[in-house]
Parts: sequence; C-alpha cells; structure tokens
Amino acid sequence: MKKKNYNSLEEINTELHLLSIQREIHLEELKLTKHQLKEDLTPANWINTALKGIKKYGVLMLLRKMIK
Repeated sequence: MKKKNYNSLEEINTELHLLSIQREIHLEELKLTKHQLKEDLTPANWINTALKGIKKYGVLMLLRKMIK
C-alpha cells in the first residue's frame, strides 16, 4: 500500500470515514455470500440439481433411441 501524506486533520478523517464505509460494504458482501452458500447447500437444492441432471440424461437417451 502506498504511503499517503495528509495536509490536514480533515483529510485524515475523510479517509477514515471512507475506509469505514468500504469495510461495511465488504462485510455485507460476505454476509450475502454466506447466505447464498447456505441456500446452495440445502438438501432441496441437491435434489433439484440431481433431477435436472436426470432429465437431461433422459432426454439424451430418448434422442439416441429415436435416432437408431
């Protein structure tokens, strides 16, 4: 990180306020990611994903039989 020179206390306070807001934004993004991960790992989502895969496989097998 580049060393920054400040000319007044106001500049320092402004920079600290900006960094504080950025920190809050990053924390909220982490919370959102955690929530999305929890949703993705629920058994209902596993079943839904498995069913989608089975459907695709079934359609492919049906197409193969129709082509032969």
